[in-house]
Amino acid sequence: MPRTSASLSIGQVAERTGLSVHTLRFYEKEGLFANPVRRVGGHRVYGESDLEWLYLCTRLRASGMPLPAIREYAALVREGKVTVQARLALLRSHQERVTAQIEELQRCLALVSRKVALYEEQLADDGSDPLWTGSCLSEHERQV
Repeated sequence: MPRTSASLSIGQVAERTGLSVHTLRFYEKEGLFANPVRRVGGHRVYGESDLEWLYLCTRLRASGMPLPAIREYAALVREGKVTVQARLALLRSHQERVTAQIEELQRCLALVSRKVALYEEQLADDGSDPLWTGSCLSEHERQV
């Protein structure tokens, strides 16, 4: 990933990404950047491509990818085109995990939505609290 000519300080990058200066230094120390962070006069200098990379890293983290996997991905990127298959395999594996998480969250959302509907019905009828009564759980929910 070639660097762009824009020169941003660590503080500017922190402001633009929402990451702390401490986190940016940690990411660098842990080898999470695709390219080494440039230094000018002893200060870290970032380009637009670094911001794009950080966005990718934060999305991977937000989706549950562990730091060692992001480190591995960054190392593969640094190695160049010969690692495209390995990068694809790493991302496909993560994609499968994210898909499974989404499916589980959809099941959780369905349960919560049924509970919300139940409480809304109860409040509309007589205001009684159906919490944990036999009628408020479906057969499937009782088994879970």
